[in-house]
Parts: sequence; C-alpha cells; structure tokens
Amino acid sequence: MDISYNMRLKQLSDQLDGEILFDELTKQLYATDASVYRILPSAVAFPKNTLDIQKIIQFATKHKIGITPRAAGTSLAGQCVNYGIIVDVSKHLNSIFEIDEKNKTVTVAPGVIRDDLNMVLKPYNLFFGPNTSTSNRCMIGGMVGNNSSGTTSIKYGVTRDKVLEMEVVFSTGEIAVFGNEIPEEFFSTAKKETAKGKIYNSLYALLNDEVIQSNILKEFPKPEIHRRNTGYAIDELIKGEVFKENGNSFNLCNLLCGSEGTLAFTTKIKLKLDNLPPKETIVVAAHFDSIQNCLQAVQPMMEHDLYTCEMMDKVILDCTKNNLKYSPYRFFIEGDPQAILLMEMRSHSKEDLLNKRNILCSELEKIGLAYAMPVLQNDEIDKALELRKAGLGLLGNLIGDKKAVACIEDTAVALKDLSSYITEFTALMKGFNQKAVYYAHAGAGELHLRPILNLKKAEDVILFEEITTAVAHLVKKYKGSMSGEHGDGIVRSSFIELMIGTENFEVLKKVKHLFDPVGIMNPGKIIDSYSINENLRYVPERIEPEIKTLLDFSDSMGILRAVEKCNGSGDCRKSEMSGGVMCPSFRATQNERDTTRGRANVLREVLTNSNQVNKFNHKEIQHALELCVSCKGCKSECPSSVDMAAYKAEFDYQFQKENRPSLRTKLFAHFDHYQNKVGNLKPLANFIFSNSITSFVIKKSLGIATKRNLPLISSVSLYKEYQALKKQFTNNTKLLYFFADEFTSINDASLGVDALQLLFRLGYDVNWIQHKPSGRALISKGFLEEAKSYADENVAIFKNTVSKDHPLVGIEPSAILTFRDEYLRLASDKNSAQSLAKNTYTIDEFLASEIKRGAITKDLFSSEPKTIKLHLHCHQKALSLVKHTFELLNLPVNFQVTVIPSGCCGMAGSFGYEKEHYEISMKMGELTLFPAIRKTKNDVIIAATGTSCRHQIQDGTGRVALHPVSILNHALL
Repeated sequence: MDISYNMRLKQLSDQLDGEILFDELTKQLYATDASVYRILPSAVAFPKNTLDIQKIIQFATKHKIGITPRAAGTSLAGQCVNYGIIVDVSKHLNSIFEIDEKNKTVTVAPGVIRDDLNMVLKPYNLFFGPNTSTSNRCMIGGMVGNNSSGTTSIKYGVTRDKVLEMEVVFSTGEIAVFGNEIPEEFFSTAKKETAKGKIYNSLYALLNDEVIQSNILKEFPKPEIHRRNTGYAIDELIKGEVFKENGNSFNLCNLLCGSEGTLAFTTKIKLKLDNLPPKETIVVAAHFDSIQNCLQAVQPMMEHDLYTCEMMDKVILDCTKNNLKYSPYRFFIEGDPQAILLMEMRSHSKEDLLNKRNILCSELEKIGLAYAMPVLQNDEIDKALELRKAGLGLLGNLIGDKKAVACIEDTAVALKDLSSYITEFTALMKGFNQKAVYYAHAGAGELHLRPILNLKKAEDVILFEEITTAVAHLVKKYKGSMSGEHGDGIVRSSFIELMIGTENFEVLKKVKHLFDPVGIMNPGKIIDSYSINENLRYVPERIEPEIKTLLDFSDSMGILRAVEKCNGSGDCRKSEMSGGVMCPSFRATQNERDTTRGRANVLREVLTNSNQVNKFNHKEIQHALELCVSCKGCKSECPSSVDMAAYKAEFDYQFQKENRPSLRTKLFAHFDHYQNKVGNLKPLANFIFSNSITSFVIKKSLGIATKRNLPLISSVSLYKEYQALKKQFTNNTKLLYFFADEFTSINDASLGVDALQLLFRLGYDVNWIQHKPSGRALISKGFLEEAKSYADENVAIFKNTVSKDHPLVGIEPSAILTFRDEYLRLASDKNSAQSLAKNTYTIDEFLASEIKRGAITKDLFSSEPKTIKLHLHCHQKALSLVKHTFELLNLPVNFQVTVIPSGCCGMAGSFGYEKEHYEISMKMGELTLFPAIRKTKNDVIIAATGTSCRHQIQDGTGRVALHPVSILNHALL
C-alpha cells in the first residue's frame, strides 16, 4: 500500500471518534475468519458511532475501495475477509438501546452478543430465539447479515423472522430506516427523492413483473425450506402486499437479512422477542439401526411440536468411545446405533410433558423404525447435547494437514426429500472417496458435512471445487438451498447462478447495483464473486518451513501445525457473561489481537513467511503475545485445543536467544533462587520488601507496579514442620508423596503447614522427597533450558516411587500441574513423564477422590455453619475440574459453598506485578471476581486455590482469601 494512501487513512482516522489501524500486525489479525480463506486488508476500522461509519463509507466511495462489516468474525464461508477496509463493530457498537417489555421487542447495535443479550432479557421472561452454535460470541449484526438460525429454528424461526426494523447506511453515506410498511406508506416513500425512496421506486419497477416473479417462484428453493440463504431473498420480498394482494406486510429487512453486508451497513436493529421457553423439558433419544430409518422418522416426528430435532450418526458417536472426558456421556446409548435422533419437547407442566412423550413414543413404536427410545431429563440432556457437539469437534480436530473443510456442510432440502437426497448424497461422496458423516438439523432438513481435504495440495484444491460443484447440482435437483444457515460468502457465491438460474441472477445484479452502484459493499460476495479456489488460507504446494523447538510439539507434527489447528471459530471471544476462562486479556481490552485466535493468526503468518533464521525473532509476535497471561483456558475451552501458553513459552525462549531479557524478567523467572539466597536474612529481607521507602525503590527500579505489595518470605520452615509432623504421626499407613512447590515453601509456608496437618490428621503417611522446584516461573518467562533440567530431575526423582497407590500430591495448582502439562513437552524421559502425570494430583483432586471412595467422611469435621465463596485458579479450571474443590468444601455438613463464575483473577504470576500490565490486571479482576467478593458480607469466607489469586483478591478487594485446605484443616475435629 502506497504512503499517500496510508496518509489519507491517517487523516480519516483523525476525523473519527473511533480509529483506523493499518499496521501489519492488525492486518494479519483480520486476514482470516473461520473459513478456509485469507485476504490481507488495507486497514481495519473501529467505529464508535454511526457518524464514524458514514465517514468511512464516504471515504471508501471516494477512493473506490471495499468495506466489509465484521462482528465476531466466525463466518465459515469467508464473508468477513476482504481487501480494502474491514469495519469491526464488535469493540464499540454493542449497546442495547431499548427493551420494550410490553411489545416484546428490543433494539440493539450490531455488536451485541446473542447470549449476552438473552441474559439481559431473562428477567423480562423474554429471549431472542435463533441460537447458532457460536451463540456465546456471535453478534446480532452478524446474525442479521447471515440470516442465522440454529437448533431451535423449527420452533422459533430464523433471524429474518425476528427482524422488525433496521437502520442502515448506504454506500452514499445516507441513512435510512426500514420496517413493516403498508402499501400506502411504500408508494408514498417511493415518490420521494431520498435514497430510501429511490430504492423503493426501483425495486417496485424491477420486481413488479409477472415474468420475473414467475421465474423466482420456479427457480428459487422450495418455499417450505425455511432455512435458506441463496443470494438475495427476493423470493421473500415479492410475498409482500405491495406485490401481492392479501400478501404479507412489506419489509425491506427481509431482503437485507442474509445479504452479508453487500447492500448496506447495518447500524441499529429492532428485534421481535419470544417468551422464554417452558421450563419442563425432556429429550427422546431415538436409536436407529440405519440412516434411512432415522431419516424416514423425521417427517412424522415433526408433527409433535418439537423444540429441536437433531441427528448424529455412528461415526460421530464412535469418536467419543475412548475419550476419557466424553465416554461417560454415552450413558444413554443402547447397543450400537447407526444414528440417533434427539427430539426435545417442552411444557409448563410435567403431566402435559409426560403425555406428549407418550404420544410421540407411541407413534415411534407404531411406525417401527426405532429400536430404542431412552428419555433424557435434567443434566442428562446437557450431556447428550455435549456428546453430539464433542463428537463433531473430535472428528474435525485432525492432526496434520488434512482437515474437515467447510464448503458443502450447509445444504438444506424439504423434509419429504431428505431421505432420497441423503441416499444420493452418500453415493456422491463415495464417488469422491469421502465417507459421509451425518450431523444434521434433521427437523429443518439441513445436513452438516465437511469433506476431509488437504488444501495445501493442488489436487485437493481441485477436488474442493469439484465436490462443491457436484453437491450444488444435486441440491439444485431437489430445489434445495446450498446454504441453509452459514451463508454464501466466497465458498458458495459462485454457485448462486446455478442455484437460481441466469434470469434471476441478473435480477440480483440489478438489486446489488441499486443499493451499491460503486460496488464498495463487501465486494466479491454474492455478486461478482471471488472464485471458490481464490484467496485460500494456504498456498498450494508451498514449502513447509522447518522450525526446531525446545518444547516437544510432535503431537501436532510441530509448532506450526499446532498453531494451524486454530480454525477461527472464535470461542476465545466470548464475554465474561458466558463464563469460562478464555480469553482474559481480550475480555479486558476487546482487542482481536488479545484473543487466542488473533495470536494464532499472527504466529501462523510470521512463522510461515519469515525469512529470518530464527523465525520467532519478530516484534509482531511479541506484541500479539504481550497480554497473554498463560491461563491455559484455550487448552481446554478451544475446540481445537490451541495451547497458546505453550506457544508463548516457546516464543519467549526463542526470542530471548536474539534479544536479551530484562533484569526484571530474570528475577521473576528465578524468584525461588534469589529468595532462597536471602533465606538466612528473612527479617531483614522482609523489612526491605515491606518498608514503604525501600520497597518503592525496588519496585521503581525494576518496573514493578508501585501499588503492589511485594511477597514476603515465610518465617516458618515448612520442611522442619513436616519433620515434626512425621515424627508425631508414625502409625499412618496410606502412603502419598508430597510436592513442596516453591511458592508455598518460600512465601506461604503456613498454608503448607495446614495442608500437611490435614493430610497427617486424616491418616495419610506423607513422604517428602527432596526435589527441584516445579519450574513454573522459568516456563512462564521462557527460560526453557533450565525448566527442562528441573523437569528431568523431578521425573527421575519420582518415577520409581510415585504410583497409582502412592500418588504425588501438591498444593499450588500452577506448580503441581506442570507434571501433567509442560513436563510432557519438556522431559527427556517421555514414558516416565507420562506415567508420572497419570498419578499426580492437586490436593483438592486427591482429597475429593478419597471422599468419593469413603476414606474421608463428614463426621471428621465440625458442624459449625460457614458460608464460602470459591474462586479457582485458571490452571485448575483448564486442566482439572471445578467440581473437585467444590465437593471437597461441601463435605462438612453445614458448609454452604458457591463457586464464583469468574475467569482469570488477573494476577497470573508476575503479570500483574509488571507496571505496564497493572491496569489490565486489575481490569480482569473487576470483570467478575472483585464485584462478586465485594457483594459478600464480611463473615463470608473467600476461598481461592492459587497463590496469585489470593494476592490479587487482597489487592483488589482488601479481603483475605484462604486456600480450601486451610479452611478444612481448621474445621477438622
């Protein structure tokens, strides 16, 4: 991009309340979405209001460059990638303007997240019905642009059914509001010389033609296919009473929905809401011994007022058989079904629901297609739905370059055609040597299937187009829709003419020109589309760079392919309202660069294209990873298990080979070494650390936030306390090994004493073998060679002693869980490291397992009532389960425990101590954790499992948090 253009962009940015960025890092972040495509934009805009959008559009029109609206960027068809300016509405345009409880409507900005909106609406007993699989991060603007639907479309319809009004900006910069209009209003507006008037006048002249209307009815998908996104919805528009006597109300929103930002830029949306669904619910999980039997059952079952009707096949089910997490979720499966149909029914009364279930099951028995029909209730329903989702995720999470590619996964046909269509579809896939996998919104006639292809190979790129073309012809045969809910984008736009016929496609061209005569609105989509094989994320037959790493990424065939596992689904963009951990810095900044996806994009771009000998030696990666707090949330919450904490550790190690780390970094990495050095001078050291003058000097000189308190060295010797307890409890027989992590031993020995006392008093023979520190601080700062030596020594120390019957138990989650995480990538003795990992537990996990087997009982503890609010360390949430600590604290009879639905506390080891990160650190805490604690009464006990968490809670709220073992030790009789 030339300098003069960048100068003009800078001038435009200066005129906005928001901003425009055009640095290489930002452009790389927005070059991809959740599709197979990659286009580097010229700039990315972050408007704060409608006036900003007008100015951006006027700039684009003047310079004849494209603008592409973008919300969460989760599009599977390439709708959100383009040349020109990407306009991100997610950061600022996220207001809920008005909730009209009486009329059941809500007016929102395009950047409002669907699930977050419904949480706000819940007290009004209202909700927005369409619910995509991305509902915890997708935004209303994107749902409107894509005409999204989801599992409940059979009950609540698609987004188009819910849009009452839209405020939009045209390519001229003019603003218009569209909504329901009677013919008199329409024709009155059509006479005006406004942008809206001209559009009405021209649309009427274009579509009020019997031949054109006849062609539309003849060629467009069958009207009973409710989920359809095929070009522009002119078939919906001509149903309006402007064109048809006794027709529907005319509403141009019907056309704008599903137009993918190619006609106008949406700035405000008024939605129709529904009452919350009935609370009483069951799911009938009908089992079938063939796909055909399953599909034949769909149409009669849809007569039973179902809320969802979802199908999964044996291939998906089999993916979960040997999975440790999901195999227990298969509890309801009987025999070896070829397909299962999950049918949800709801009612306000249990009696009515039972009656509905009996009628449905009776008909299932009568038609004789299902061989089993277990009924699921309560959390069983969630587990079944999670199993369905997990199976597809496991299927798509392939190692290597072959991936499940989104191109034909969104076809929809009429229900009566579904069985025949899938028969032909299966034969078609077999011809391409592809195994058909059935994952369907069966009640809506929509099938989700992705072929497995390697788009780094030229022959598979050709196959990619051939398969899509063949499926398009098959869908056309059944007068179906090539896209049921995922949109046309790049991947399907070039097939629209085939799907609706040349005459109708010419009408779409005229519609596009009418709204966007200059052609700046999301160009290359729907009209004048890019080819399906253009702008692919990977260049076919590229030479794969060889990248050597210290951490072992062989499980992903190297770090580059590990990074490439990120498919852009954007799970890392969910807000704190949706719970979970990922991605804490993004939640605080709302910057794409601070998502796991954004960081993966930058790593992939740079590692693939770098000409440096050390491909990690790039400032772009450093900037992208700067606010990553290594919470590990992505490792468990990302469907592709993108492990950004591991990639960051490797980057820091490699980058520091060429760029000397600061003194502060070295001190944080080796904190245990330096604090042990002053072990004999604890009183003096603690005085220096706590004195306001000397501590200020230390913090100021090292770049530590002056508002932080420096951690003090414990006056108690934990090892001496252990020796005394060991002598006292000589008759204990249940042997375990104690890992004395560096954080507890040096800074929090009183907690260590509580843990040891609790274990000994409960009858355990605690053995403490002298060992190396965990290396957690070294790993977090990229000192991997030293961390590797610690890992090797610890593995060697424990490999011949720790076993299933004699586990290794530790207190600090971030330390003990290195045995289950980083040591598997660091240790030289892989087999021993893996064996050790299986028998290593946090103290919470260990005690919870002992409670489960009856070794620890309620009667051992006081019955004194206590109210406890619990916050768990991020690493525990990612690598373990919250329920272990929750169940542990619930053991005493009168303990009332509530888990705070918090993400990362924000301290994250040394991150919160660093002066440049202090404000972000505190902002993370303010999202959920701090407010939840401030609301509690002073007699409520705050429990937190991580040492960083406890420090952050004290700094942020003034409250002292206790580790659960301290609480239990003091309650032990």
